[in-house]
Amino acid sequence: MDRRRFLSTWAHGFGSIALWHLLACEGSAAISQKGPHFRPRARNVIFLFMEGGPSQIDLFDPKPELTRLDGQPLPPSLRDGLRFAFIKPTAKVWASRRPFRKHGQSGIEMSDWLPHLSQCADDLCLVRGMFSEQFNHHPGQLLMHCGSPIVGRPSMGSWLLYGLGSESQNLPGFVVLQSGPRGGSSSTGLFASGFLPSEYQGVPFAAGSEPISYLKNPQGVDAAEQRARLNLIGALNKQHQSQTGDAEIAARIASYELAFRMQSAAPELLDLSQESPATLAMYGADKQPTKQFATNCLLARRMVERGVRFVLVSHATWDDHGSLLSGHKKNCETTDQPTAALLLDLKRRGLLDDTIVVWGGEFGRTPLAQTLNPGQESAMGRDHHPDAFTMWLAGGGIKPATVVGRTDDLGMKVVEDRVHVHDLHATLLHCLGIDHKRLTWRHQGRDFRLTDVAGNVIDKMLA
Repeated sequence: MDRRRFLSTWAHGFGSIALWHLLACEGSAAISQKGPHFRPRARNVIFLFMEGGPSQIDLFDPKPELTRLDGQPLPPSLRDGLRFAFIKPTAKVWASRRPFRKHGQSGIEMSDWLPHLSQCADDLCLVRGMFSEQFNHHPGQLLMHCGSPIVGRPSMGSWLLYGLGSESQNLPGFVVLQSGPRGGSSSTGLFASGFLPSEYQGVPFAAGSEPISYLKNPQGVDAAEQRARLNLIGALNKQHQSQTGDAEIAARIASYELAFRMQSAAPELLDLSQESPATLAMYGADKQPTKQFATNCLLARRMVERGVRFVLVSHATWDDHGSLLSGHKKNCETTDQPTAALLLDLKRRGLLDDTIVVWGGEFGRTPLAQTLNPGQESAMGRDHHPDAFTMWLAGGGIKPATVVGRTDDLGMKVVEDRVHVHDLHATLLHCLGIDHKRLTWRHQGRDFRLTDVAGNVIDKMLA
């Protein structure tokens, strides 16, 4: 056979080999849906999770009526059906001490604790109608992240990796960045893969100078030797998998291979010296108290640039049962500037068009006071409040300059456009091109999904 005929005959064969290689690189070792159900408006998510429950009363939902009733017990007609974690419905009303002002062309009101974010008001969809049934932290956090208060369900990031895969070949598709006194999101259940294959779980990066351990090989071990070791381990694992049929072995192989590739990609990702001094200053990455949260926000932007599907940026803790005035002030000073900088940076780089940024906690705080030291307002705080709280979203597919939902005059209940956590998840998935009812995994005899057996897409939140 001459050369011309050989190339003509086997051209499709070469194409098939190339296609197989591309699919192997893109595909996961475990079963995956890998693809949207319809054309998506967004490709990535950055979830700024404010662990502990920030107070919507003092940040996003002004209530003049609270000022009139300040210091008085809640009217008896409003006490029916209320339940709190630590206080009684007879607790006294406590009006916010923060002044609110309208911002942007939208006129969205925010308190003076958020001077930087308020400049981005016209980019936000402020959801004041959020509610949940969970009034304790861990069940509330599980519901917010996993769609269920029960331990063992996959997290939102895991569902997205299963449904869409990752566009990054050399970094995890789901990364967790933490800051705050307890490091944020202390429970791994909030970023676990549950019953999905373990390769879909979130990968936490540590705070400090070494976010990823063992990026460098031990002295005397070069890349060629490590590659040879991985090839041998991979061959043994594949042999064991063929004998047992255990899908977790495939996830283990994928994990080893990703770790090897990260040794080349991660140092470049983590090298913030590539950023201009102006960018570092805009985020507040060059000063305290913003440095750690700012670094995480900047890393989140760099990750979505590199195709990471879901980045959880968690900050603890907003759980101010006492000393709320000083506690929330400190948290706002820590997170406000980096949050606004993230939005501005994504926007100027054209990344906000296909990246959704979500901000919020597991619930809000009561308009009633929790008094730890009677007579000392500096020691007063607010209890957990899942019946009415605020979150905001911005970016791909989300309607900007919008307020969705309204609470009553005291902020006790949502009275217009209620948005359950399942509705939030359904809407997020919709923006990412996923029908939340079709993203399922068969487990223990039935199909499970992030939205469980509920959830509706909230049209008012969509652009």
